[in-house]
Amino acid sequence: MKKVVSFVATAVVVLVFSGAALAAAEAAAEADSTAKVAIALASGFGIAIAAFGAALGQGRMAAAAMESIGRNPSAADKIQLPMILGLAFIEALAIYALIIAFALQGKI
Repeated sequence: MKKVVSFVATAVVVLVFSGAALAAAEAAAEADSTAKVAIALASGFGIAIAAFGAALGQGRMAAAAMESIGRNPSAADKIQLPMILGLAFIEALAIYALIIAFALQGKI
């Protein structure tokens, strides 16, 4: 688990700093560059946090459902449908964050 968390943290840091470097290069060229850099960083951080939160939520939900089915296999039908609906709602939140990030990128 520590390896996964460290890998995700490293990937997020690399993506954030590469986006900041690209945003900083563009910032030198334009007068209203500070606002554009803030928008670029906000959209990057927003989608990163949303994706990370959705992944954690989906993992915990699936683990709890599998544990429940393992304890009571006859309840699998009653557990599966609410689990799938919950996963869809969690994924919808991540997609909303992606749409907001694209809208913010359109303002750059």
